[in-house]
Amino acid sequence: MAIQTYTGGCHCGDVRYEVDLDLGEGGGKCNCSICRKIRNWSASVKPEAFRLLQGADAVTDYQFNTSSVHWPFCKRCGVRSFGHGDIPEVGGKFYSVQLAALDIDDEALAAAPVRFSNGRDNAWWHEPSEAEKKFL
Repeated sequence: MAIQTYTGGCHCGDVRYEVDLDLGEGGGKCNCSICRKIRNWSASVKPEAFRLLQGADAVTDYQFNTSSVHWPFCKRCGVRSFGHGDIPEVGGKFYSVQLAALDIDDEALAAAPVRFSNGRDNAWWHEPSEAEKKFL
């Protein structure tokens, strides 16, 4: 695949965005405390590849631990369709979009590869156990 522009957003439609990404690269799931609880499956892009179309005033922000990542979620429906932050160890500033929040068909989403990371133990370049992957 190649880089394409996709739209996405929250459940109620108050938050909408565009993102340029290569869905063929897939996305990641990790076992850190927040990703496991929300079953995060996301792809990260550089800030210039993300455009918030509407909803800047419709989100509230959540941060935890080092506060290096913002997790805005819709005030009305509660869906967190994207996040953003600045982590030098992973290349600096980024936006992360929830692949399941993109306006794409089931077949395209099912074809996207999944990468797993062990964020819980700060061993990001290693995968969690096979048993644990089933819960991510």
